[in-house]
Amino acid sequence: MTRLLITAGPTHEPIDAVRYLGNRSSGRLGVKLADEASRRGWDVTLLLGPTPMACESTQVATHRFRTTADLQGLLSEHAPQCDVLVMAAAVADYRPIPPADVEDVERVKIRRTPGRMTLDLEATPDLLAEAASKRRPGQLFVGFALEPAATLLDSGKAKLVRKGLDLLVANPLDTMDAAGIHAWLLAPAGVIDETPGSISKAAFASWLLDHIAAKRSDNAQAGREAASTDR
Repeated sequence: MTRLLITAGPTHEPIDAVRYLGNRSSGRLGVKLADEASRRGWDVTLLLGPTPMACESTQVATHRFRTTADLQGLLSEHAPQCDVLVMAAAVADYRPIPPADVEDVERVKIRRTPGRMTLDLEATPDLLAEAASKRRPGQLFVGFALEPAATLLDSGKAKLVRKGLDLLVANPLDTMDAAGIHAWLLAPAGVIDETPGSISKAAFASWLLDHIAAKRSDNAQAGREAASTDR
């Protein structure tokens, strides 16, 4: 049985007790992937961010996160056991640096004052690259690249190589929080496939899982051939 780990949804990085930096990711795509994989009999774990979305399947083990640090901890716990990681979460690239005189930003509320307020930000860890650097032989890692249409494929190819991934889904900016998706699937050798225009995220889930299953089968066959040659 394939053990699938999916991350989905946004991260919320706290500014104070009531405010945060976030994004418009709905988590819908990751939830659809989890439900479809569960329907196929895969062993599915979903790491889901702060979104009202939830799986229909009761067989999906769901763990919630809010911040990038939360997700980092969950990935450290669950990634070593999976066969396939699909990193569909929209992880923040930056998070606020707490003021020096504030011990816990989530226990204070910043009051409005005249004039400007400046937030100091720091880069968050690259969770996908971090997980990929620690993966064991045989694991399959799938990433996503949400980019402007004009640079989509070039940016996607660069990200795939930079993070050491097996597959990458490249999709334009208007995918976020939309009902449909038009995407390209990339591998180190180049473009594998393109969806037939914009399709529903449920249809996309089936499309992507078919490709993941085929990739795992190809990898297994290559492994058997290599073992046979060594004998």
